[in-house]
Amino acid sequence: MSRVRPEVPPRIVARLRALCLALPEATEEPAWVGTRWTIRARNFAHVVAIDRGWPPAYARAAGTDGPIVVLTFRAADALVDVLRTTGPPYFVPAWGTRWGAKVIGMTLGTRIAWREVETLVGESYRLLAPKSLVAALPRARRNSQS
Repeated sequence: MSRVRPEVPPRIVARLRALCLALPEATEEPAWVGTRWTIRARNFAHVVAIDRGWPPAYARAAGTDGPIVVLTFRAADALVDVLRTTGPPYFVPAWGTRWGAKVIGMTLGTRIAWREVETLVGESYRLLAPKSLVAALPRARRNSQS
């Protein structure tokens, strides 16, 4: 029996696409599930839909069988510590602790805080992008974490 893969609503992908592809040299590609954005082959954002407990790793990490959309991104140590203890809509994927820059997940419900998403995705990009690309960002984006 084949499993129908849940799809992220196009309006969410479009909004994330606009945020992510505005960053220097960012690229978009289909992931094994969902869509991811990379900087020089390193994931800085990944959006996935969860439905009926699939994909199971994401459903377990988010603590839900869905239906829901989740965004994963990387965060620096201080931010990881804050988001790790904040609770919903944030969660810590088990696989995120094995990476140098920690991974955090965020459920995207019916009311998405897009400015917050933009800040978190921008921070994730800054952690992975070469310093020359980060320096090319407009000053407001470079300093949005403060």
